Amino acid sequence: MRKNMWEIKQAASENTLDLFIYGDVEGDSYDWWTDEVIRSETSANFFREELAKYPNVTEINIYINSYGGSVFEGTAIYNQLKRHPAHKTVYVDGFACSIASVIAMAGNTVIMPKNALMMIHNMWMGTVGNAAELRKAADDLDVINAAGRQAYLQKAAGNLSEETLIQMMDEETWLTAEQCIQYGLADQFAEQEADMSNAGQILQKANLNLEQRIGIQRSLAAQLRDLVQKLPENPKDNMKQSKEPGPSIMRMLAGIFNV
Repeated sequence: MRKNMWEIKQAASENTLDLFIYGDVEGDSYDWWTDEVIRSETSANFFREELAKYPNVTEINIYINSYGGSVFEGTAIYNQLKRHPAHKTVYVDGFACSIASVIAMAGNTVIMPKNALMMIHNMWMGTVGNAAELRKAADDLDVINAAGRQAYLQKAAGNLSEETLIQMMDEETWLTAEQCIQYGLADQFAEQEADMSNAGQILQKANLNLEQRIGIQRSLAAQLRDLVQKLPENPKDNMKQSKEPGPSIMRMLAGIFNV
């Protein structure tokens, strides 16, 4: 049975909520033919209404596998989560891209399998108008990007400078779980690897042309092969490690290249 793209449900404990963000983050729309508002299950309004049904939860588990969507909807969801007094644990179940990575930053604890990925980039929008209107749109984007960076910087807690973050976002950077932990964007490795069997579909759906996907694949391959070489045979650090990091990562590579 297919998992809903977006789902809020009461978990086994009455004080715990499970939230699944599996797919596009989109706002409500309007059907001009039928004069009806089409409610989106991935909108900030839907999220606010559903979350309000459970005022006494003390734990929220957020499972993310999304390449992003609306900046405005995702930013509102991030802020709702940040305001909520419950302890938030984010699990990246494959991909947390674009605005979905911003939502992930609301987690008090962010957990990533070694083969999961996060992508950060500058926000963009489509616009039309005269020269003054286009210049204003560019200025507005600068303000929106500056505000959006604060979510990453707050989570990073000093492990990532704003100068480095700006460069990473300018270059539309894909980050492995190890890099996310290094920069403070994630806190620990998951005990099991993520299911990356649909990785190729995610990349295809992320508005990337063939040349861009090939570039991303090559970059990921280089990063992950470097990660395999760096991992010690007998890890003794205090971060959780999977028992077979090499095979796990190489299986992830196989899924990425099946585009």
